[in-house]
Amino acid sequence: MTDPAEPEPVVLAKHAKNLLRFLHLLPARMSSHDDTRSTIVFFAVCGLDVLNSLHLISPELRKDIIDWTYGGLVTPRDHERQCGGFMGCRAMVPKTEDAEVLESMRAYQWGHLAITYTSIAVLVTLGDDLSRLNRQSIVRGVAAVQHEDGSFSASIDGSENDMRFVYCAATICHMLDCWEGVNKDAMFEFIMRSLRYDYGFSQGLEGEAHGGTTFCALAALELSEQLHRLDEVTVERIKRWLVFRQMDGFQGRPNKPVDTCYSFWIGAALCILNSFELTDYAQNREYIMSTENNLIGGFAKWPKSTPDPFHTYLGLCGLAFIGEPGLNAVMPSLNISMAAYKHLNQLHERWKTNNNGLTHELTQLKLTVGSSAEAGTKTTSSSSLISAQ
Repeated sequence: MTDPAEPEPVVLAKHAKNLLRFLHLLPARMSSHDDTRSTIVFFAVCGLDVLNSLHLISPELRKDIIDWTYGGLVTPRDHERQCGGFMGCRAMVPKTEDAEVLESMRAYQWGHLAITYTSIAVLVTLGDDLSRLNRQSIVRGVAAVQHEDGSFSASIDGSENDMRFVYCAATICHMLDCWEGVNKDAMFEFIMRSLRYDYGFSQGLEGEAHGGTTFCALAALELSEQLHRLDEVTVERIKRWLVFRQMDGFQGRPNKPVDTCYSFWIGAALCILNSFELTDYAQNREYIMSTENNLIGGFAKWPKSTPDPFHTYLGLCGLAFIGEPGLNAVMPSLNISMAAYKHLNQLHERWKTNNNGLTHELTQLKLTVGSSAEAGTKTTSSSSLISAQ
């Protein structure tokens, strides 16, 4: 029997089985999420990673997930508008060999920032080398949806622009190690104009401070290497607003009920500011555990509610922040495991090495061509070029 003085253990195996189930079959109640299926894959795959259970994804399923993810990649041609990235829905990729139909569908295919972020995160978590991506094309698609005020839309057409997509833009550029065409100064100004009187960040200008968007703002600043631009007084006041969101678990706004997901949103924001130790770990854990379904696995928004992949993953991340045994550490601003983040950094180093090698080769080529041209002006007999007939 369990010692009543000991905290109830997390049913890790059941949570892993719950998340794995979502990679095979979605319940009918989630049919409305078809166009955001990539985010469900993100919660399931990254959740398994935090649970140290990626081995449950067979090599065949891992390959299928990677190939399926790449199936939503949009790479515009030179004459087309810049809308690179990953799509949310495969309905725009009809299964047909009709070239005319396929060509006409391209007008409806464009990347979506949230789906692009989660898709790249899934690929990195599964150990993919991202070699099938045109990084510059995707980042040009990010730059194309930035507004004059520094905010970003989710896609080239039909989207609102707010802090959520500022965060997604920052994650994409950071993961692809490319900020080409993105105005980071304008992004910083938009973020700072969204800082409210109580020192939380709102979703847009003149909105209400919110835990989720405060995380998005701080994470975007860290990922774009601009967090240092916040002065000390502002940082301390943001910390105060965040710490005051803890009741037992965390709430997203003042006078609102607590919710499992804010154990991540608020917790990660405090981690970014190196202040998570200011929270009450025991009460945080007690609330998260009150939403656990110990029969089928998963965490819910509130106690005695239905668990879902979103709250399951963010609940696990919240537990990881307090050092729950059996869980992988989480990189707060990217919302992936530290193991996945290590793999991402290895890819960055490989890209830099390849870029340096390519730059060296081009320099040597220019020197060789230049030397040949100079020699050619002095004597025609030493030239290795075949003269025109």
